[in-house]
Amino acid sequence: MAAETLPARTVHINESDFQKIQNNAWGRDFKPAELELEGQTYKATFGLRGGHTRNYSKKSYEIRIKGGRTFHWNAEYDDPSMMRNALSFYFFNKIGVPSPQTNHFWLIINGTPQGVYLEIEAVDRLFFEKRGIGCRSLLYAVNDSADFSLTDPESKMKKLSLFDGYELMQGKTVTKNRLVSFVRNLNRMSGKKLRAHTAKRLDVSQYLLWLAGAVLTGNYDGFDQNYALYEHPASGKYRIIPWDYEGTWGRNCYGKPCGSDLVRLQGYNKLTEKLFTFPACRRKYRSIMIKLLQSSFTVEKLEPVISAMHKRLSPAIRNDYTRKASYDTFLSEPSFIHHYIQERRDILTKALREWV
Repeated sequence: MAAETLPARTVHINESDFQKIQNNAWGRDFKPAELELEGQTYKATFGLRGGHTRNYSKKSYEIRIKGGRTFHWNAEYDDPSMMRNALSFYFFNKIGVPSPQTNHFWLIINGTPQGVYLEIEAVDRLFFEKRGIGCRSLLYAVNDSADFSLTDPESKMKKLSLFDGYELMQGKTVTKNRLVSFVRNLNRMSGKKLRAHTAKRLDVSQYLLWLAGAVLTGNYDGFDQNYALYEHPASGKYRIIPWDYEGTWGRNCYGKPCGSDLVRLQGYNKLTEKLFTFPACRRKYRSIMIKLLQSSFTVEKLEPVISAMHKRLSPAIRNDYTRKASYDTFLSEPSFIHHYIQERRDILTKALREWV
């Protein structure tokens, strides 16, 4: 039985409320529920989460325990391995970029098994408290307008607001004003003024480490959305956290193979482009990338993690008839990911030799 290999999460919710949630793909309403978690029962609210996945037959959910934690429960419907988000966040944590903890589990709602889900820790106040990290403000990059540029990515016209693409999670109006000022000056300045501006308002070393992680895992969507931005109070600088890494390790966000060369060495977005006008930033990034290719991003280092995660998931996936991909495809995913790592290493090593 799946529950023997994975922990279970049990939700009790009014059946009418549950059907309303299921039938309103783009609804934002949360309904009262009870959550059975690790032998305890908690009062909570329950609703949908996600972007394009809201239209899928197997939904992703968010559950908010009253006065406590928030959990993101991802169906990972497009990922045949069910491991890409979890593996990505493991990798980021390993290289020193604080990222959400994850846990695969078996979901039961009103007595009906819903199959395997991935529980992802929310990036919120408790996330920072748990790690002893100061957080003055928190912003989510929720769509591709969060690319640090002045123009809308779709219309190519001037953005109506430089806050487009962001959602304020913690902070006040002045938080928005500070980000708008940062983006405006980033685009207007060059040379010494730009160097001083970025050095004052951005933890450049931390940003470049995050950038390397996004490039190595191949998250094409991760440069202009799917990240969290927070202000570190002691330094007054922005730092960045990865968020939503399902489209990685050789597959896009729809689960289609996309090649190991989809994401270029330098990554994307206006902030990255401006930083790389400085030779010192290029040298720093090169050094980070070489170090990661020599240490953390190798089949030898990642294979035991992939193997253990896959072995733990396998019995539950075999019994989960809600999955889009076949069990045979799931069984082949470790070798698919190994192949991606090997190819990605070769591609980036060659690109590093050619990059001036």
